[in-house]
Amino acid sequence: MAMFTPIVIVDGQINGTVSPLDRGFAYGDGLFETMRFQAGQLPLWEQHKKRLLYGCRRLQIPLAEAVLSAHRDALGAVAAQRRIDSGVVKVVVTRGEGGRGYATPQVLEPTVVAGLYPGPGYPADYRRVGVRVRICEQRLSSNTTLAGLKHLNRLENVLARREWSDSDTVEGLMLDRDDYVIEATASNVFMVDSKTLLTPALHRCGVAGIARQIIIEILAARAGLAVRETNLSVQAFERAEEVFLCNSVNGIWPVAALVDKHYARGAVTAELQRCFDLYLQECMACH
Repeated sequence: MAMFTPIVIVDGQINGTVSPLDRGFAYGDGLFETMRFQAGQLPLWEQHKKRLLYGCRRLQIPLAEAVLSAHRDALGAVAAQRRIDSGVVKVVVTRGEGGRGYATPQVLEPTVVAGLYPGPGYPADYRRVGVRVRICEQRLSSNTTLAGLKHLNRLENVLARREWSDSDTVEGLMLDRDDYVIEATASNVFMVDSKTLLTPALHRCGVAGIARQIIIEILAARAGLAVRETNLSVQAFERAEEVFLCNSVNGIWPVAALVDKHYARGAVTAELQRCFDLYLQECMACH
């Protein structure tokens, strides 16, 4: 994976800075998207843009679609100039600057930060063989107002990720207060039960990821699978035929081990990986 100095554009300015009065800094008052940059393109841009605009409407942040597109184009132009064709793009949108206190200004000017970073460079075996996953002690709090959104308040995920440092463990499943599995620290999770995909319901907490959405709405049908969103316990995952993680940067990773339970990469996971790769190619061909 090629390394390069990250490119960051703040409100249209390359290497710009964010004010210490910004509400994203002070309160986590905003949202973000993390997406793959591949062959000089953002193949899932439309899906990420749609989710970000939807989240802004829910949080009542007045973000114009044209502003997002302008930041994407500016980032792409700099990447092309520097001959960077792959990496990870992160877009952060905050409510903008505000005074001390929770009350929001009457006139809002959102802050937009778009950054291009080197890819994580994970081993190929994560995709081929799978990853080891643990159960996190840190629980996710229920909040139906924020459920599903990729908002900036990610302290629970930060604390969960601090629970391990061994290189053998790659991800950790996070549970809610009722001990239902919700997601992993940076991924969504599915299990396979015969010809049905089961994934945690996210109406109380958790992030409704883009890769998760694509699997539910498009790829499951292509693979001849039913999908059900429901409450799932750790024991249900331990009994599963196959388990896999997904996010839009990494794609689909089989779970090779969940604590003491071991899995092989099954036919369903392999087929969904193939479908996801083809879907990315389709998206890139449309650009």
